[in-house]
Amino acid sequence: MIAAAAVALAACASKMQPAQQMISKIEAVVAAAQPEAAKYVPDQLKDVQDKIANLKTAFAQKDYGSVITAAPSVLASAQGLAAAAAQKKSVVMGELNEQWTRMSAHLPANVAAVQQRSEERYHNARLRKGIDLAAAKKGLDDVNSAWATAKSDFSSGQLDQAVSAAKDVQTKLQSLAESIKFQLPQADGASDASAAASTN
Repeated sequence: MIAAAAVALAACASKMQPAQQMISKIEAVVAAAQPEAAKYVPDQLKDVQDKIANLKTAFAQKDYGSVITAAPSVLASAQGLAAAAAQKKSVVMGELNEQWTRMSAHLPANVAAVQQRSEERYHNARLRKGIDLAAAKKGLDDVNSAWATAKSDFSSGQLDQAVSAAKDVQTKLQSLAESIKFQLPQADGASDASAAASTN
């Protein structure tokens, strides 16, 4: 009986190191993929992390056989993280690039138009009636600053930040236009949508 127990203990010990190595290998794969996976496929990453936690629980309970059996599937899931994140990133970047292209095509002209209207109101007592020109000037400075930030982000390859900054410009510009009683020209997409609606 003692001999049988010794054999069982030896068999268990022989599986300990392979089980630990498999867990370490999976963790290394996840660590390499984690920055992009956390950003683009967080649910998939969490699923793999939960499976690793299960492996560690089995290992702590000295169920090395279960770890060795389950580990290959978990490793395959971990190895799929990088490709899944890259694919999702490609889609997201494509969408962001389209947004930037669309916004950068009309924002500079809108900024210039608002600046021109602000100057017209400044020099015309009738037009500037009821308008806080000091606040308008500050608003225009904020718009120009935000647009400079957007262009800087784009130039440095921070497309997501560039689009976010450009959206901030749009918001500020719309508010500024309303404050000086000016109707901003519609973006191409909005004009197309309005035209389509008018034909229905």
